[in-house]
Amino acid sequence: MKLMTPGTELDGFLIGDCLHAGGMAHIYAVTYAQPGHDPGFQMVMKVPRMTAGDGAENIVSFEVEYQMLQVLSGEHVPRFVAAGDLARVPYLVMERIEGRSLQQWLDEAARQRKRHTAQEIARAGAAVAAAAHALHQQDAVHLDLKPGNVMIRPDGRAVLLDFGLSWHAHYPDLLAEETRLAVGSPPWMAPEQVVGVRGDPRSDVFAIGVMLYELATGELPFGDPQTRGGLRQRMWMDPRPPRVHEPATPAWLQEIILRCLEPDAALRYQSAAQLAFELAHPDQVAVGERGLRIRHTSWLAHLKLWVKAAGLHYHPCPLPSAQIDQVPIVMVAVPWREATDATLYSLRRATSRSLGVRPGARLACVTVVAPGDNDTTRAQASEVAVHRLQLERLHQWSQGLDLQLHQVSFHVLESSDVAGALMQYAKANDVALMILGTATHGLKLQRLIATVPMRVAMDPPCSVMLVKPALPFERLACSAGASAAATMGDAIVPPL
Repeated sequence: MKLMTPGTELDGFLIGDCLHAGGMAHIYAVTYAQPGHDPGFQMVMKVPRMTAGDGAENIVSFEVEYQMLQVLSGEHVPRFVAAGDLARVPYLVMERIEGRSLQQWLDEAARQRKRHTAQEIARAGAAVAAAAHALHQQDAVHLDLKPGNVMIRPDGRAVLLDFGLSWHAHYPDLLAEETRLAVGSPPWMAPEQVVGVRGDPRSDVFAIGVMLYELATGELPFGDPQTRGGLRQRMWMDPRPPRVHEPATPAWLQEIILRCLEPDAALRYQSAAQLAFELAHPDQVAVGERGLRIRHTSWLAHLKLWVKAAGLHYHPCPLPSAQIDQVPIVMVAVPWREATDATLYSLRRATSRSLGVRPGARLACVTVVAPGDNDTTRAQASEVAVHRLQLERLHQWSQGLDLQLHQVSFHVLESSDVAGALMQYAKANDVALMILGTATHGLKLQRLIATVPMRVAMDPPCSVMLVKPALPFERLACSAGASAAATMGDAIVPPL
């Protein structure tokens, strides 16, 4: 289709300037032709290319995106406005997103010959991961995440664009009938996409890892392969560590990037929410061999991966929402003062049970301290010392948990509004389950007003488990007291 002239009217829309002329579509600024029609936001019209030399995938991608935009919702996707008749003039009208794309970030860094700081990269990556997680919760996977398809709003939120190659669990996969197995943009495709596996949310995690690698080093981890053989190499080859390209890359950032880029999806972050959590809390990243690596993987390790990859083939995927439900972020609110042994024991027991049925879950242990409290400890110690003390207490509390299959982090928040701080933390970090005791979490004023559990339960940001304090030997103690004379030799169970 030829470029439309500014001022042209189409189905009640007035065509403006052409903002982008890509290989698969043209994008125009548009407004309503008739005055008085104001959607409350700026709009763009996306028109697929349909010349004689364009492939059928252009129109198939148009149908996929039309299908996706109608069913997706939330702040991380453009709002859908209208669609044109496929038999006449196909087009999609949607919200125009203000901000800069990640591609513009990269271009700006290249022009200025500088790198974005690790903190800037982490903030951008966390925003993209949060957007991808919101998509996965709706049983959709993007499958074409790349810098040009990610917009960062002025307030830091990410919006995902271009759903022409996406997959939704509840709708027909129109692209599954394409003759070529690999559907996507080669530099950012996950290894499983190369052999036709669609619908795995960890494929988006891989693509985010590629973007983080490029932001940190200015290089693509796997180049831009144009052949099927070149694409298949990422199924057993891992990239050069980012610190080889950019020695200033922090170990925690390299750890995150290389974990995203694992050829085996089971070794990556199992949800975009877990990736966002790590990027938002770099001080909590457990740096291992990946983060310290400064040499390329040996040929023997690559050979083992090649043998393993030889058996990789297409298999149906479970619902993305079901997959991420198996690897949630679990948060436990541990009181920092006035906590009884029964409260601490019951919280530990409830947390242990919750982690036991969620092998891939991540645990966040959180406590809230009140500023300006008259507590003796706070009066005699600096703020840093108080935070260190509370972190030590959280570590001690967690020692009774079996964390072999789980990642764990510890956080001390400062706020006079305990309930508000807990809810804000849960919302900001995509917490799936919050565990807290039915006690007041420390503040004396809460005995006169609504308690923390009551406030959280009235407006929960996620699923909430309220735990009643109880010790395992309370009933035994009553029986022991009644027959103390007959049981002088019995052992006494010490308090927790």
